[in-house]
Amino acid sequence: MTRMSRARVARRIAAGAAYGGGGVGLAGAAAVGLLLAEAQLARRRVGNGAAPHVPNADGLYGAAHTVPGEPALRLTMLGDSTAAGQGVHRAGQTPGALLASGVAAIAERPVGLSTVAVPGARSDDLDRQVSRALADPARVPDICVIMIGANDVTHRLSPALSVRHLASAVRRLRTAGAEVVVGTCPDLGTIEPVWQPLRWLARRASRQLAAAQTIGTVEQGGRTVSLGDLLGPEFAANPRELFGPDNYHPSAEGYATAAMAVLPTVCAVLGLWPALEERPDAARREGFLPVARAAAEAASEAGTEVTAAAPTGLRGRWALLKRRKRRRVPEPELEPESAPAADSGGSQAKASA
Repeated sequence: MTRMSRARVARRIAAGAAYGGGGVGLAGAAAVGLLLAEAQLARRRVGNGAAPHVPNADGLYGAAHTVPGEPALRLTMLGDSTAAGQGVHRAGQTPGALLASGVAAIAERPVGLSTVAVPGARSDDLDRQVSRALADPARVPDICVIMIGANDVTHRLSPALSVRHLASAVRRLRTAGAEVVVGTCPDLGTIEPVWQPLRWLARRASRQLAAAQTIGTVEQGGRTVSLGDLLGPEFAANPRELFGPDNYHPSAEGYATAAMAVLPTVCAVLGLWPALEERPDAARREGFLPVARAAAEAASEAGTEVTAAAPTGLRGRWALLKRRKRRRVPEPELEPESAPAADSGGSQAKASA
């Protein structure tokens, strides 16, 4: 599918989300039977949640940067098993811990991590997660990272409904005062045990949803980072290192690679990057595009950031597309120090999943 075609599909899905329509299907009706049959086989082969243990990474990171009277930054992780960190054994290997440690090092300020993400969650669980994240009006997160979409594709949640739930979550968080970064649907075609033609259908569905998620997110004031096939080449070359034991969730190395892609956008939205780096760089093919085209471009190239922005003198639905340089994340403590800044309820949600 060309990027222009993907842009049209993304616009239709986003329009369906906004106006209550059904959007478009992610696979033709003739392929549904084959898709379901092969999906069941693939799900049995990869486990897809067979190992429910998720380390509790909630707590305070960068405590050495504590300054009396200066509160810690608050980071909350929402979404599915990828946001929670399923597939690794130590708290410090989860994406939340990696991002909290990275932000603390760059900001030279402690970061309290709270996780409300739940393994197996789809976008229709985000409303409940957002309610938990905003339960205390006096402790609204400074930054929320949402990673969602894979289960929407594998469980055939309507793409328009999926985007509607995501856009609503972003709107609620932004209205409360939190910044939001969404890691869009990963490319399920990179999962090693998935066979053709399911692999092709999974890739097509994933990228369509990712593009539509981008439109829905930026229109509500959030930013997106395309996860796409970020780990595709690494998975193909060395799947034993970059997939976890269930061959479905990332390993510690896989999560570190994803965190390196998301960290620059998290820091940018918190104002931690120099202003010069916020300007589009033509050498990296950055610039302003109509939002649907930017969404399609991002879905085709992992690690690409999209945020709502319009060129001077122009009106309409525009977005700034940036290809930020990935930043290495420092290795967090194996076990974070507990702190009031973290919501210990996240572990309860994960344990009940």
